[in-house]
Amino acid sequence: MDKIKTIILGAAGRDFHNFNTYYRNNPAYEIVAFTATQIPDIAGRKYPKELSGSLYPNGIPIYDEKDAPELIKKHGVRQVVLAYSDLPYEYVMHKSAMANAAGADFVLMGPENTMVKSTKPVIAVCAIRTGCGKSQTSRRIFKLLRDMGYKVASVRHPMPYGDLVKQAVQRFASYADLDKHECTIEEREEYEPYIDMGGVVFAGVDYEKILREAEKEADIVIWDGGNNDFPFFRPDLHVTVVDPHRAGHEVAYYPGEVNARMASVIVVNKEDTAKKEDIEKVKRNIKEINPNATIMDANSPLTLEPNKPELAKGKKALVIEDGPTVTHGEMKFGAGYVMAKNLGCKIIDPRPYAVGSIIATFQKYNHLSDVLPAMGYGKKQMKELEETINKSECDVVISGTPIDLNRIVKVNKPMLHVRYELDETSKPDFPAILKDFVAKYAKKAKK
Repeated sequence: MDKIKTIILGAAGRDFHNFNTYYRNNPAYEIVAFTATQIPDIAGRKYPKELSGSLYPNGIPIYDEKDAPELIKKHGVRQVVLAYSDLPYEYVMHKSAMANAAGADFVLMGPENTMVKSTKPVIAVCAIRTGCGKSQTSRRIFKLLRDMGYKVASVRHPMPYGDLVKQAVQRFASYADLDKHECTIEEREEYEPYIDMGGVVFAGVDYEKILREAEKEADIVIWDGGNNDFPFFRPDLHVTVVDPHRAGHEVAYYPGEVNARMASVIVVNKEDTAKKEDIEKVKRNIKEINPNATIMDANSPLTLEPNKPELAKGKKALVIEDGPTVTHGEMKFGAGYVMAKNLGCKIIDPRPYAVGSIIATFQKYNHLSDVLPAMGYGKKQMKELEETINKSECDVVISGTPIDLNRIVKVNKPMLHVRYELDETSKPDFPAILKDFVAKYAKKAKK
């Protein structure tokens, strides 16, 4: 039987994982190519031969996604696999139409063929959109489990934008590790908070190998999801975070609704800044698609570092936000903007000061006008971010990113950072849920 020629549409994450777990050693398929979108500078490279297995001794080329129709026809491709996340349903069906029109089947792979099973208990923290509060929820669970006396390792959804061979299995326990792996701003936003807590976080490309390394030093593994993707590991407890600031998205985006339907615990976050009617809408939708889930109410209180509000009160401010949240996450603002408004700041429009790829970012994500996304996919873009900040005519910079940007860029004006943690306001809360969890999995999670 002829091999099924296949293209995987991706963004340097789920695409590689689907290949590693299902296609790499599967003689029934021939992966003709990966395609790439969302992330700069991925297209034009190869998925390396060192990671591709014996069936692909030359590796696998990565093309720009716009080339997909031509590639399908040129290579007689019979199957197109969509393997990236945070997509409105209309967008997904456009990709299906593209594949079908070119003659190929359109495939969305599910958990059974892609989840890796762990020897340790796994708690997965996912979301229905980028920017719901996965990371602060993961950190909350991490702290509680550690306080209970368990060794915990967090494994983060992939962000391998550099040398894929070197990044196959990554372990981060210090700032030196971040420098060693030449982490982007997006990576640092996810890894630094764990390091600040004295924790360890794993990431990379080959998640079977990553999991086995994490199991060596952990009693319990936390899957810290990315975008709104569903877990790479089979969870024993599946937590999904939803966002009432984007009410309705929990049933309108792929694969976020998958997480909403699979979860045993659903956290309705940011209730302290959301409208009551939006909170109620989210809960109605959740109860309709997942009536057995425990729904947890939570706030996301903000603090300022350093705690010197007088530096910003009433001042002209440039607001910087977490990049993915306000770009493909489609939020118009984040924690930095909320804090700036609370301080009575005059928030400037950053667009006139943008340079290089930052200009292109604003053109692509034209819903943004009041905040600057913390873009930093590589040294060149980090430098352009720095230049944009320094050109901005303002008195103070208020950053809502999870990291201290002063470690990455040198700015010519005061910068204040906004921090946010999870604060559950209903019962059962995470202390109660985790107490039941470790009791159930006590034999598997040996201290």
